[in-house]
Amino acid sequence: MSIQYSLELFGTFFFAVSGALAIQDKEHDWFGAGFTGFVTAIGGGSLRDMILGSYPLVWVGDIYFVYSIIVGVGAAIIFYKYLIRLRRTFFLFDTFGIAFFTVLGVEKSLSLGVRPEIAAIMGMFSAIMGGVIRDTLTNETPIIFRKEIYATACLAGAVCYLLLDLHTTVERNTTMLLSAGLIITIRLVAVKFRLSLPELK
Repeated sequence: MSIQYSLELFGTFFFAVSGALAIQDKEHDWFGAGFTGFVTAIGGGSLRDMILGSYPLVWVGDIYFVYSIIVGVGAAIIFYKYLIRLRRTFFLFDTFGIAFFTVLGVEKSLSLGVRPEIAAIMGMFSAIMGGVIRDTLTNETPIIFRKEIYATACLAGAVCYLLLDLHTTVERNTTMLLSAGLIITIRLVAVKFRLSLPELK
């Protein structure tokens, strides 16, 4: 199993968990949690693939992605009481999800022959759109419209990947891990120190 494939499965799992946990304060049943987790996990990647004309969609062509979602939703439901006690559990699952999906989005876009600039945008897009759909379904303001460094962290990771991949001799798997690590670091530091971009006034 390649590191890329592993990151895809883990990213799908993390987003499924974050989607299922997002209904913690809502009046939804297990099906609602499962549906939200499923849409969160496949949303960004599916929209990216449709824009780029890549068919079949990843989760349609590989049943293990569906299994990963089922495991993620199941873990969120079974261990809900324990996970929800950890104040930053939702944040951590979401952070790992966007980190992996950004890198994978850039990687796939490049493999389909698009320009690096478009690949960076597609990487960011595939990472954040699942969360946007999740927040919309749960009647929350999408996180990209809140005063947080979120999409910017994804874009920074995408640019990091492109620089390392196109202009250095750093090994591909290392490039993927370093870029994902940068996104995670930016998110953690931004939240810890309450950093944000200047407001538009």
